[in-house]
Amino acid sequence: MKKLKVLLLNGSPRTNGNIAVALHEMEEVFEKEGVEYETVQIGKMDIRGCLACNSCGRTGKCVIDDVVNDLAKKFEEADGLVVGSPVYYGSANGTLMSALQRLFYSSSFDKSLKVGASVVCARRSGCTATFDELNKFFTICNMPVATSQYWNNIHGGNPGEGKEDAEGLQTMRVLARNMVFLMKSIALGKEQLSLPEEEEHVWTNFI
Repeated sequence: MKKLKVLLLNGSPRTNGNIAVALHEMEEVFEKEGVEYETVQIGKMDIRGCLACNSCGRTGKCVIDDVVNDLAKKFEEADGLVVGSPVYYGSANGTLMSALQRLFYSSSFDKSLKVGASVVCARRSGCTATFDELNKFFTICNMPVATSQYWNNIHGGNPGEGKEDAEGLQTMRVLARNMVFLMKSIALGKEQLSLPEEEEHVWTNFI
């Protein structure tokens, strides 16, 4: 079996914030399981939203030549994608959302059967709404979504407080192990079984 790769995107502007705590728990599992991983912190980057120019439909990449095009190359090579965000007013970090919207829309490679996982953090509430928001990127692209023993969230307000959330940390470890299992199973399935039948995409517009 080929060596598996995971790309982790940290959408927090805090380098050592609680999303970093959560992702680090997953990284340790990936390390133990022999999975190659790379974490990219994008929460502090200057990433603007989509221009709706549709040039990516012709060129296969975003017209705004920034980190999003670099991430697209890494995403294409990866077997799994983890997206982490703090909760801001009941939703994901705006910079992260701009990056994800452009990343998924502008990249033309097939994302089917890459495993996706979202990780969120809040001081108190808003985790499940943000969790659902991020999962929509996976579920529109034929990407299986990795789950855990609880929704994939950790709690903490000040940087580092997430380390005190024992259940949240365990949820991250279980999530990482489940993600590795899914990626290995899909890799074996590609080698030994036929993939699901594909149909030509039907587009229906509602006016």
